[in-house]
Amino acid sequence: MKPILIAGGGIGGFAAALALARKGIESVIIERESELREAGAGIQLGPNVFAMFDVLGLTGAINEVAVFPEALVMKDALDASEITRIPLNTPGFQARFRYPYGVIYRPDLHNALIEAAKASGKVDVRLGAKVTGFEDSSIGVRVSLASGETLDGEALIGADGLWSKVREAIVGDGSPRVSGHIAYRAVLPEAEVPEANHRNEVILWAGPKTHLVHYPLHRGDIFNLVAVFHSDAYEEGWDVFGDVEELKRKFAGQRPEVLGMLDKIDSWRMWVLCDRDPVKQWTNGRVALLGDAAHPMLQYLAQGACMATEDAVCLAHHLSSGSGVETALMAYQGDRYLRTARVQMTARLYGDIYHAAGPVAELRQMMLAGRTPEQTYNGVSWLYSGVDGHGRQVL
Repeated sequence: MKPILIAGGGIGGFAAALALARKGIESVIIERESELREAGAGIQLGPNVFAMFDVLGLTGAINEVAVFPEALVMKDALDASEITRIPLNTPGFQARFRYPYGVIYRPDLHNALIEAAKASGKVDVRLGAKVTGFEDSSIGVRVSLASGETLDGEALIGADGLWSKVREAIVGDGSPRVSGHIAYRAVLPEAEVPEANHRNEVILWAGPKTHLVHYPLHRGDIFNLVAVFHSDAYEEGWDVFGDVEELKRKFAGQRPEVLGMLDKIDSWRMWVLCDRDPVKQWTNGRVALLGDAAHPMLQYLAQGACMATEDAVCLAHHLSSGSGVETALMAYQGDRYLRTARVQMTARLYGDIYHAAGPVAELRQMMLAGRTPEQTYNGVSWLYSGVDGHGRQVL
């Protein structure tokens, strides 16, 4: 069997390579950048992805660097009232979902995947290699690189993100959908976090057309800050400096707990929040998509990396089934497209809930206030318990 070719060396690409390696399948990661790196931001890890870490043999490595918060909390950015609270990692939470809820520094997760994949002896990594095209046939896939080299494999997996070139060839749905929301991200040393915000919780301050999220990362050494607001500005990419003055204007008049955190940061990185409409067909012959290339989603459910990891486990399960590559890829798609579509569409809805103003904000408070822990768990059960150990939808 020829190796599986994977376009993209991010979290999804390495999760796929590691999942395949655990099944004894070799792969080649084709990464256009000359070095492996991830942006320094935080990622939330639901119980659903910890189930996948067990399958991948990553639980110990993740636990060493993750932080396990005590609650998910939403507060009103104008009056500081608590809108809702979901207790995390309590005996009741563990009994309901079996796995914990964690947060992790994005490079820590990426590095854990890289180290495990390389240690498997089943993963070859080609850096500085740009995919320019591919040919699919009944006996395999041939990928052309910008260098003029070609690589042959059993299948090609497009894990090349929001602007996927592989998706362009399979789906052809043009540019991503721009949400009109801008996110500024930064990290703050733990010692500089104001006392009012120094909590082992994921706290979201919901304001009119804005929100701020903060939580500890990297064994608690730093805090992750993400400030989101509505804007017509647009600049493709992650690694772009944000306008501090625009940020201050958008958050003007909000609580000191919000402004105090924002004032601690002199330099922000900005990215434009985009997604795509869900599609049912992201597989064609021996070529399939994974992660953001298949189902890019807004960050409001904090599930982008989680869904990509579920994809990886599901993909490896089917490719190791002996059913044939094309049949396996179609089965993988069939198991994943509805679950990921639900996350995509729910994330859009949550963006509206977070940024509500006026009567809509009052309705939000009425709907979410006073819920018991069990009621909050019922609301997220489809997400945190909705997948089996092979990455297949069960709810």
